[in-house]
Amino acid sequence: MTLSAESNVKNFVNSIELPGIARKIADVGRVLECSDADGRIIAHIELGFPASGAHESYRQAVIAAIAANGDDRPTEIRFSTRVVAHGVQRNLKPMAEIRNVIAVASGKGGVGKSTVAVNLALALAADGATVGLLDADIYGPSQPHMLGLAGKQPTSIDGKTMQPLQAYGLQVMSIGFLVDQDQPMVWRGPMVTSALNQLLLQTTWHDLDYLIVDMPPGTGDIQLTLSQQVPVSGAVIVTTPQDIALLDARKGLAMFRKVSVPVLGVIENMSTHVCTQCGHEETIFGAGGGQQMAVDFDVPLLAALPLDLRIREQTDGGNPTVHADPASTAAQQYFLAARRMTAILALQGKDYSSKFPKIVIEAG
Repeated sequence: MTLSAESNVKNFVNSIELPGIARKIADVGRVLECSDADGRIIAHIELGFPASGAHESYRQAVIAAIAANGDDRPTEIRFSTRVVAHGVQRNLKPMAEIRNVIAVASGKGGVGKSTVAVNLALALAADGATVGLLDADIYGPSQPHMLGLAGKQPTSIDGKTMQPLQAYGLQVMSIGFLVDQDQPMVWRGPMVTSALNQLLLQTTWHDLDYLIVDMPPGTGDIQLTLSQQVPVSGAVIVTTPQDIALLDARKGLAMFRKVSVPVLGVIENMSTHVCTQCGHEETIFGAGGGQQMAVDFDVPLLAALPLDLRIREQTDGGNPTVHADPASTAAQQYFLAARRMTAILALQGKDYSSKFPKIVIEAG
């Protein structure tokens, strides 16, 4: 038994759910080409999110679904990716060289937000995207150390803008490149906001699909101001299962919704502790908190990441897990979280502001 026409083949392929993403192909991409000529099925599927490391598993899933439907013809499936700009807050427009800004935030410090942010950025880059990482934690910048860039400074070609530093395929900017690492940032809110705007707007980002912003912890005036001034396509909330962390994480999620920033999901960090001696896992910070928060706010749980000694050692050594050991279980969780995050973003409305003509009214 075979699918009777090219349109039927295309419709069926569009209805197939991608493994690990729980989304149909039609929701997060499109079938560019589809034919059933010469006794075989040939399809080219364009996804709206980067996932080059998963293309083979996706291909096998599509072939298996077609076969399970009773069509035994030879099947050739090819995947590609096209990332577009998505809508941002009202009265703001995406930046010229950045298609999507994704804020990684937490309600409080100490939940591993910066570690999650850098590994998400590395996962997106490894999956084929052009990615930048902005360390917006002005009071406690940690990305220079995590990426092995401590002590380095950005250069300027024109004396007005800064070139981002490069690390493991990422374009990186942080206040940590501009001040001594032992110098305390004794600044009030307006100074911090001004510094972040300079880091964002005076950095020469180069054609980014995604800029991951490692936000400062908390939900005060600084975070609210940044959320209102920076064009953000979506936000991810990082928490631990601990009740105290969840209380603050819920406030952070609510803050983004108040300023019309879509929340792409929740990442539960330090979900379980993995013993380095025997591999035993234990929920030392509690269990199920991130999942319950996701249910309460009707957002996805993107991942439950372990409290693993190797993650700490790798980031402290300036070589984060996704780059240091991409085949590890922890790294694969980061990859899955990054794909789920950007697939959810791909579901959202695209930005069409660049298509609209500028209307100028002149006095006659």
